[in-house]
Amino acid sequence: MDMDIKLSEFRFFCTLSSVLCFLAFVAGCDSAYTESPLQERVETLTIQQKQLESQLEQSTSKNEQLQKQIHTLSGLPEQLKGENLYSIQNVEIGKYTGLFDKDKDGKKEKLVVYIEPIDEQGDVIKAAADIEVELWDLSKTDGSALLAKWPPVKPDELKKLWFDSMLKVNYRLTFDITDMVKSSDEPLTVKVTFTDYLSGKVFKKQKVINP
Repeated sequence: MDMDIKLSEFRFFCTLSSVLCFLAFVAGCDSAYTESPLQERVETLTIQQKQLESQLEQSTSKNEQLQKQIHTLSGLPEQLKGENLYSIQNVEIGKYTGLFDKDKDGKKEKLVVYIEPIDEQGDVIKAAADIEVELWDLSKTDGSALLAKWPPVKPDELKKLWFDSMLKVNYRLTFDITDMVKSSDEPLTVKVTFTDYLSGKVFKKQKVINP
């Protein structure tokens, strides 16, 4: 009888120990679970702090460069400041400007405009500018003479369009005119507005495109 009681007590304590161990395990898991999001949040904030510090360093470096530029420009003689650093005297529309059949299907679907900014020495130079291009059929008098007008080409895009060949250097702008020009049997007119970013000068040019 005593042996049975002791055996029962032993089994009870074993069962109790197992239950306590299980509860401790669950509690540990729950603790790890609740701490994990906090740890992730700390790591995220740490990464963001490093990114902000990097951006601050870049901004500080750019600011120092700008200050040096300002200091350099302020020390230049008056006759070298402003537009005299370089000066666009004229803008020409290149002679190869015209309509082209790019896919050889018999229909001209591209307008290619060559633009040449010219300085006081007569050289074509790469200048930062806004360029607006319009295509007109001046033979029409019913209010439909303007065939197309495209958004201005900005300097960040324009600098990618610099075309340097063995014979000529200029900007080469290409526009889609599919369904805009019904017939290329009549002369058309390209109008260009070139706004120089440095001097603020605005040049307006136009060129007739013959069939």
